[in-house]
This record gives sequence, C-alpha cells and structure tokens, in this order.
Amino acid sequence: MIAIIDYGVGNLRSVEKAFHFIGCEASVSSDPDFVLNADGVVLPGVGAYSDAMDNLKKAGMVDVVKRVIEDDKPFLGICLGMQLLFDYSKEGGDNVRGLGIFKGAIKQLPSDMNLKVPHMGWNSIKTSQDCALFKNLPNTPYVYFVHSYYLDAENKDIVKATTDYGIQFDVAVGKGKVFATQFHPEKSGEVGLTILRNFKELIYG
Repeated sequence: MIAIIDYGVGNLRSVEKAFHFIGCEASVSSDPDFVLNADGVVLPGVGAYSDAMDNLKKAGMVDVVKRVIEDDKPFLGICLGMQLLFDYSKEGGDNVRGLGIFKGAIKQLPSDMNLKVPHMGWNSIKTSQDCALFKNLPNTPYVYFVHSYYLDAENKDIVKATTDYGIQFDVAVGKGKVFATQFHPEKSGEVGLTILRNFKELIYG
C-alpha cells in the first residue's frame, strides 16, 4: 500500500486516482501509523509554503516524514511536497523553515521575464539518465507545472532534472530512495504515468 499524506493541502485525490490507474493500491491518510507502515509514501501539495509547514506540524507529520526517510522507505514529493523537503522558502519575503531533508532554498520566479507567473502548463525538462524515476523516458519529456516558486538546490549532485522558463532551475531531485518533482506526474499524461510506474517498481520490484 502507498500512503498519500493528507495534511489539508489539495491535490490529493488526483494523485490517488493516478496510482489506482496504474494498478497500485494507494490511499490518502492523515494517520501517522498508517503512513509509517505503508510500503511507500507520497507527499503531494499545492498552496502556500508557510501554511503547508503549519499543517504538517498540526497533523503530526513532520517527524513521520523524517522517520519514513530515515527508514529508507521509497518516498515521492510532488510540487509543494518537493519544496518542503528543503531548508527554507522565501515565499512572503521571509525565510520560512522547511523540513531540512536537503540543503537548498525555494525562491520566487522573477516577474521581469516577460513570462506568466505562475508558471502554469507544459514544459520540457532535461533529465538525468541515472535516475530510476525517469527510466523508459526520453531525455527531454514534457510535463505539467503549476508554481510561482522554484528550487535552487545547494547540492547539484541530487538534481535529476532541470527546466528552462526564463531561467534554468531544478525540477526533480533524488537521493537513495527519496525522490521529488516540482511538476505534477499525475497531470503529465503518459510521461507522468511512466514516472509513477517507475516509483511503484522501486517499491515492489
């Protein structure tokens, strides 16, 4: 069973439905014990960084996420769920502390690029071929984004994909069994389903 962490930040059911579509048992849950006992864990999310951190704390999920990762359980962060893994976000002009699993900052997309912000829609990414999440995909697949803030990872060795939208930035990371994407696999058509299948394979072989 894959646990999709429910901490009051939308986009959960679409992730659940995508896993069901590929024949994978998955359930949205706010129960720490259920999450800790799952075969794999997904942290999705859309919305404000500070609200999401507050919600994670209120739900008792901060220590749960850290323990899942410490236990080397397959883990996938999606969109805001990726951003929360890093040290802090500059959203709102403040340095809002994140989970600190990885070193790096979440920064606002520049408003002077003559491009729409939020960055919403399809964009190609440049993937690292040593990443299990991108197995059986071309080097530059198209995926779906919805965000106004981007990741600047301190350790570029963990960066597994980048994209260009006015500037180049990091859109996927991976280390051990921890993976995360800025884009939404559950909204990225067959490419996204392939990514979720690859995650499933990491769990069940």
